[in-house]
Amino acid sequence: MSSHISAADHPAWKRVLFSDFMLSRGRAQRIATVGVMTALCIVANMFLEIKFFDVQFSLTIFVSVLSGMLIGPLFGFGAVFLGDFLGYVYNNWGYMYMPWVGLSSALFALVAGLVMGIRIEKKWGIYVKLALICVITFLVCTAGVNSAGFYFYNKISGFSTAVIDYAEAHFGGTVSYFAYVCYRLIFKMQILNSVVNYALLFAAVPLINAIGAKNVPLR
Repeated sequence: MSSHISAADHPAWKRVLFSDFMLSRGRAQRIATVGVMTALCIVANMFLEIKFFDVQFSLTIFVSVLSGMLIGPLFGFGAVFLGDFLGYVYNNWGYMYMPWVGLSSALFALVAGLVMGIRIEKKWGIYVKLALICVITFLVCTAGVNSAGFYFYNKISGFSTAVIDYAEAHFGGTVSYFAYVCYRLIFKMQILNSVVNYALLFAAVPLINAIGAKNVPLR
């Protein structure tokens, strides 16, 4: 078993590519881990999504953040983006490919990998980092990139009656970006989807530390 190597012993460019956990592994183990997490992202897009009318629930956030935590910023980004695309190819529900969805998912991994690189030498440090990851990704990925992509797409193609009715009832009739974000997060219950995924991350940390990365625990 390889010994723990402190983050200070690795050049900054390597820590942008990989997590401390990955840097403690050999090349074959890194490739295998990236492959496994990419496959998990594909599975998440193929089988772990549920659509009920116009409401969608999935574990994409959980899998994407976990990929960034374990793999690292850039390779985590790549694994999630590729997994999202291949998952779409298999299970596209008849919709066109929307690159901002994959970009948003990949940014979850990038943010998670970067935040995990912050040094907090306390047992509770991982929970502080998770809280930061949740806040940043919710604002940047969910309310930002993902919602913005759908907003401009629907603005060009025409907002649905449900969106227009929601804007009229709550925002005086104008489908502004803020009104659309509220529609997605509240009316379409995407905020609930986020809360469930983030709760799973907090619940999974003890298990991750128990069965993986024993010599380089998440902290």
